[in-house]
Amino acid sequence: MQGGYGGRTRGAAVRERGAGHVGRGGSEAGTPHILFEGDDVEALDEVVTGEFSPHRLRVGRGHRSPGRFRRLHRRGLALYELGWGVPVEVAAGELPDFHNVHIPLAGEGTVRVAGREVTASCSVAGPGMTLDMSLSARADTLILCLPQAVVDNAVTAQTGEPPAAAVRFAPALADGDPAVAAWLETARAFAQFTASPLAARSPLAAAHFEQVLVHGLVDLQPHDHFTALPAYAHPALPRAVRRAMAYCEEHAGEPVSVADMAAAARVSPRTLQERFRIDFGTTPAAYLRRVRLDRVHQDLLRIADGSASGTVADVATRWGFTHLSRFAAYYREAYGQVPSHTAERRYSPPA
Repeated sequence: MQGGYGGRTRGAAVRERGAGHVGRGGSEAGTPHILFEGDDVEALDEVVTGEFSPHRLRVGRGHRSPGRFRRLHRRGLALYELGWGVPVEVAAGELPDFHNVHIPLAGEGTVRVAGREVTASCSVAGPGMTLDMSLSARADTLILCLPQAVVDNAVTAQTGEPPAAAVRFAPALADGDPAVAAWLETARAFAQFTASPLAARSPLAAAHFEQVLVHGLVDLQPHDHFTALPAYAHPALPRAVRRAMAYCEEHAGEPVSVADMAAAARVSPRTLQERFRIDFGTTPAAYLRRVRLDRVHQDLLRIADGSASGTVADVATRWGFTHLSRFAAYYREAYGQVPSHTAERRYSPPA
């Protein structure tokens, strides 16, 4: 199901003496099992904390039903289904060493990443990014957890170098993009696959699902290492699109128009616009902006570690951003923080 929280009716959860049941799980890490099922929200919260990370929970008033927390898979990555059964507000703070993808299955809710509400139905937050949720009692969510090391390895496999810092994905998953919709459908299919006899008998098949989900997310979702991925990382893209991408990366610090990109790609501007929309799920101008934002980000990181100097305005202007308030909004959307925060000098405490 796509299009936000809602559209599916959950079955009734099992009650045990009006409180709750904590599942102990099986010996096989990939076998789905219930971690908790029942009415005790505090007990459910303890189990959720144990699987994810510490957070603040505020239980609201309204309809209540038994909550349920299932672990569907846990090997290279982990997949869960969680329904609190009550209206809740969850403030997770900054995530530690994993990326968290939320895919709503039922109910209503809102998600905020880095303090900003995600307008898309599905979201992703990663290490160092704050995650807050307001969920209705009927909200049911598929949660995909990808360890930072797994995502870093996927980027390293394509670029030849490990990322200097944790990859930061843009928080909103645009499920209107056919490629993103296909990725989300794969995640849902994996959730069904985990309960199948084949999953129990073929761990290698599950590992292939993991690879599709990890590498697919790295390839399709904008992130702060996106422009480091070589053009051959997108072999399905037409040569015209790849030529335009290469032109953007080579001339990011120069005045570049869509007409310039089209000339480099050897197609008309209209054709280039259409090819980017169909084959890459974006526009030529948006791709150029992502390239420039990545260059800004890398320069600000160098300022932060002391290997370069300058101001945020200097760096933004160098890479073609003259409208600073608009630039700041683009930057925060991409990296989950204001540019001045990235540029802040980090000092190690004295030994």
